Parts: sequence; structure tokens; C-alpha cells
Amino acid sequence: MTGNIPAAATDSTAADSAVTVPGWVPVVLYAAALYNLAWGLFVILFPTLPFRFVGMEPPNYPALVQCLGMIVGVYGVGYALAARDPVTLWPLIFVGLLGKILGPIGFVYAASIGEFPWVAGLTILTNDLAWWLPFIAILVQVVRIQDHRQAGPGLELEQVLGETRTAKGESLLDLSRQQDLLVVCVRHSGCTYCREAVHDLAQQQSVLKSAGVRTIVVHMGSPAQGQEMLQRYGCEGIDMVSDPSRRVYQALRLRLGSLSELFGIRVFWRALLGGTVFRFGFGRIVGNALQMPGAFVIRNGQIQRAFRHRTSADRANFAELCDLRPSRAGSV
Repeated sequence: MTGNIPAAATDSTAADSAVTVPGWVPVVLYAAALYNLAWGLFVILFPTLPFRFVGMEPPNYPALVQCLGMIVGVYGVGYALAARDPVTLWPLIFVGLLGKILGPIGFVYAASIGEFPWVAGLTILTNDLAWWLPFIAILVQVVRIQDHRQAGPGLELEQVLGETRTAKGESLLDLSRQQDLLVVCVRHSGCTYCREAVHDLAQQQSVLKSAGVRTIVVHMGSPAQGQEMLQRYGCEGIDMVSDPSRRVYQALRLRLGSLSELFGIRVFWRALLGGTVFRFGFGRIVGNALQMPGAFVIRNGQIQRAFRHRTSADRANFAELCDLRPSRAGSV
């Protein structure tokens, strides 16, 4: 069953990946710095050449273009500084990404009203578009590292379960001492896969109840938003926990996902070609959009079985998870 792996291995891997800056991050930032410095220098030395290349009349004030070249070069200095400490200097990366997004938008508008020929947009491919994914991926990594640092020492699961109450005011720890709990942590109500998970819960409730398992859905929205999500997909009788601070997620060692885990090829493949998005749609993000989901069987305050998603598109079989016989992937 995909994602059903030992907790210790998962936690160690997640911690190692979350607290360190991947080696490719400074490489990308230094490459961006060199590119911006080279492009800025080129524009300063040859301010009219880019216009002649695309068949445009050179401006009467080349000094203005040279000033733009200086600005581009200054961005390069910012990227070089950020490469040394991207977690602290992330605003420099964000401002750079913002410019690389707004610039093409401005060009499309200008070209659509005839102020620029469309061929002039060729430079956007290397100046802007080529850097979108790398910069977004870097910012995602920064958020994951900052989240890990802010979380501090790992939260004790039993303590968090004792402090956490369902919408009915019941302690998760007390409930786990009475019967097995299936705790399903979803990302947000706008996520098409989380909607699918709630729908799956509704379909499997009869099997779960017959096995004496009580289901708890943990979400990051308000109680009203959680109730609306459960009702929408036929889970009116299921208990829920509103956890906007993500204490339950952290105690269960559910980490923030990387760009590929949240929006990778497999995620899009199942959403589009698998038809998930057409069946369940998508909506507004509520909570941390990078949060990874998971499902856990908890007894007496301890995890018995765990399904930690490797991608946001993974699909848990809740009935199989609650069958406490050893599975292919092993139990926790």
C-alpha cells in the first residue's frame, strides 16, 4: 500500500530533508546571479542592440535602457547574496520571482495593444519563464525549513492527543483508550485529493464501524468549514478536529511537502487523466497549502498503523489500513 511505511524511517527522512538547504539551491541562485550580471552588462554596453535584433526602432534615450540594465545587474547581486543564506534572505528571491512574473504579464499587455512586436518576447523565455519553477521550488524549500525550525522539538503525541478535542469536546487520547481511532489528516477542503479522501471515508464507514473503529477527520479550517466539507461528501456522522495551528499534524510527523510531491507529474496525471479533479473539483486553500496528509490507526495514544503520503495524490485504503494484520509494507 503506497505510503504505508515505518514511522521511524519516515520521521528521520523528513527531518533530514527539512532542516538542510538542498545543494541545488545555491547552484540555481548563483546561476541566476551570473545570468543577470551578464545580461545587465550586455544591455549597459549595447543598449540599442536588443531593439535592432527584433526589428524595433532603438529608443532616443539609450541611457534609460542602460539604467534598466543596471537594475537587472543589481538583481544578480541580490541572488548571489541569497545563495549564501536563502532561508534568511528569501525576500530577495521572492522579489525576483515577482519581477519575473509581472514582467511577462506587462509584455503580453503591451504586445496585445501593438506597442511591442511579439517577437520581442523571445528574451522572456530565458530572462523570466525559465526561472519560474526553480525559484518557486526554492521558496517551497525555504518554507519547509522555516516551519521545521519554528516547530522546535518534536511534539509528544500522547500529550497533543490529550489536549486535542473533537467538535463534540472529546479528548482524542480518551477516545483512543476506548476503541481504535482512524485519524485522517487532510490538507485543505480545496484540495481535490482531500475531497476524494473524505468521499472514500463515507464509502468505507460501514466496514470501519463494523470493525469497531471510530473515524476522526483533522483539518486546518474552522469548525464550520470542516462541517461543510464532511456534509458535502456524505460524512455527516464523522467526528472532526479543527487544527489550524497544525499541532496534530506535527505530532503525527506529517511534514510539509516539496514542489514535486505537491504538484509533480503524478499529481497532475491522476488529477487530469485519472479524472479526480473532474469528479471532485477544487477550491480555496484553507491552511498551509504545503501540508502533507496522512491517516493513522491510534490505540491507547500510540500509532498502530500509518499511511504518510509521499505525494498529495496518494490514495489510502482506510479499510485495509484498519485491518491490523501485517500488510505488504509492514506495520508501525
